[in-house]
Amino acid sequence: MDQDQAPRWWAVVAVMIGIFLLVTAEQLPIGLLSQVASSMGVTPGMAGLMVTVPGVVAAFSAPLLPVAVGRLDRRIMLTLLMVVMVVGSVLSALASSFILLLAARVLVGLSIGGFWAVAGSIAPRLVPEAKVPKAMTMIFGGVAAASVLGVPLGTLLGDISNWRVAFGALGGFSLLTAIALWRWLPPLPPREPVRLRVLAQQFSNRGVRVAVLTTGFVVVGHFAAYTFISPILQEISGISQRHVGSLLLLYGAAGIMGNIAAGMFAGRHPYRAVLAIPSLLFIVVAAFPMLGIQPSSGVLLLMAWGAVFGSVSVSIQTWILRTAPNTEAATALMAFIFNMSIGLGAMLGGRVVDGTSLPIAMWAASGLFLLGMLLVLSTPAKVVGEKSR
Repeated sequence: MDQDQAPRWWAVVAVMIGIFLLVTAEQLPIGLLSQVASSMGVTPGMAGLMVTVPGVVAAFSAPLLPVAVGRLDRRIMLTLLMVVMVVGSVLSALASSFILLLAARVLVGLSIGGFWAVAGSIAPRLVPEAKVPKAMTMIFGGVAAASVLGVPLGTLLGDISNWRVAFGALGGFSLLTAIALWRWLPPLPPREPVRLRVLAQQFSNRGVRVAVLTTGFVVVGHFAAYTFISPILQEISGISQRHVGSLLLLYGAAGIMGNIAAGMFAGRHPYRAVLAIPSLLFIVVAAFPMLGIQPSSGVLLLMAWGAVFGSVSVSIQTWILRTAPNTEAATALMAFIFNMSIGLGAMLGGRVVDGTSLPIAMWAASGLFLLGMLLVLSTPAKVVGEKSR
């Protein structure tokens, strides 16, 4: 932003709330999986498609929407995408069959991908350069906040009433957020329209390529297991279903702490921050079927899991800002990979859970974390400006 302008912190808050609601919408079926499966007469693995469908749609809308809208003001784009989120949430609440529910989730995915692709790159346009790390931490704090507030509260609301009320509430909050985005964001004409050719060029940069691939391994692995956290806590840790919503609050609280810690650490050490993510997830998730067999140990491992995954967005985006030749294009590419990985993870995890067992799904996820760790280890730290590991 121009250095003579005051920081637009309310605009940052509006974007953060938008991210919060979008991630809540994408992941809310995780907390309501058993309830929706029972209501719609489908298996838990099939119900996991509620995460897969918007994830895949978001993956393609992330790079293609910025290309399609060209020079459309990003303020208008973000506001319209939040309106699409309102429609998708209301239709989800009203769906009379599982097919119609999945169709409504397509609109949610469209909103998620386009919003995320732009949101991650506008912080430098809202605050001075020295404040960008703080703004980035706030914006992507919406991801962790969705875990600590959105998904658990939505789950509790669904448990108290039913899952339709939870989706309807999302629509109401999304409408308020659309109004806030329109009022608080300044005009944001794109500095350089995103082209498909520019997107492809980002992947030729080694720093962006490593970030993209590592994100894919981590997010596919995470959602292959975490999509089924409700049955995991019930069947492995012996925790009653009525406590799952409350425990997801602890998971999310740990995610908030992880996001804050990563925001402070990744600005100085992006390489080590990114390396720590697959390394620690490998340990926690691989150990869960063996050590999380009691309620107490299951809760402790769940919190550790939340703290590590809560650091993903801000750590990876900091890496991207250090290495990408075009930050909006690279962020769009990252949003594609992140959301496609959510969809693939939920789908693959569902296949494994329905075909084998929950522990095998968790060990398969751990194998992907190991691949991510090895990829970062094979990359010189100097790629992101660190002198040593």
